Amino acid sequence: MTEAVSSAMVLAAGRGERMRPLTDHTPKSLLKVGGHALIEHHLSKLARAGFGRVVINHAHLGEQIVSAVGDGSRWGITILFSAERQALETAGGIANALSLLDAQAFAVVNADIFSDYDYAKLNDAVLRLARNPENNAHLVLVDNPPHNKVGDFALKQGSIVTDSGAKLTFAGLGAYRASMFASLPAGAKTALAPILRAEIQAGHVSGEHFGGYWADVGTPERLDLVNKYLEGRSK
Repeated sequence: MTEAVSSAMVLAAGRGERMRPLTDHTPKSLLKVGGHALIEHHLSKLARAGFGRVVINHAHLGEQIVSAVGDGSRWGITILFSAERQALETAGGIANALSLLDAQAFAVVNADIFSDYDYAKLNDAVLRLARNPENNAHLVLVDNPPHNKVGDFALKQGSIVTDSGAKLTFAGLGAYRASMFASLPAGAKTALAPILRAEIQAGHVSGEHFGGYWADVGTPERLDLVNKYLEGRSK
């Protein structure tokens, strides 16, 4: 097991409009793949990777998430919840949860993805951020899926760059320094992309390319594809 890291955050406040009608009565993070809720896969992987504290933000049907995962004792971790009246977007959600994260650097995972990525690497990325004050974020990038053929960011020699060359897709897996969000007003709806672009322009964001299985579970069709992948892997 990798050296323990104090905090990680799972982003679970999204409404899941593209997943309707499945999300009309069930939060997207509780939809099941391989017989387990999406968020349970993340919590299990974070626990195995050495994360001891996990903050989950929630809004739409959030009480179901709280009831489903409890205090984290099932995984041997501590789970805290950051409730939002309405989804605050990624940066706003992180800023709202900073006091609960209580860490100089931490990992952030989108609840609505599924992958074979080893979360111990996220743990290592958080530790590197804590040691290197010149870097403020680390992003995991994947090959561009059909729904995002243009990609998001370019990767060059371990750094995220603004080059106009071939871009990869942000996987919804990253590590961040708390100072990136400390000046944001708690409770304000704030997107992450503009903050990341400024950090990338300043040369403060590292990255890696993950070539294994990854899926953005954003529609019922993609949910079915993940379940078929897991069924095939179990045979």
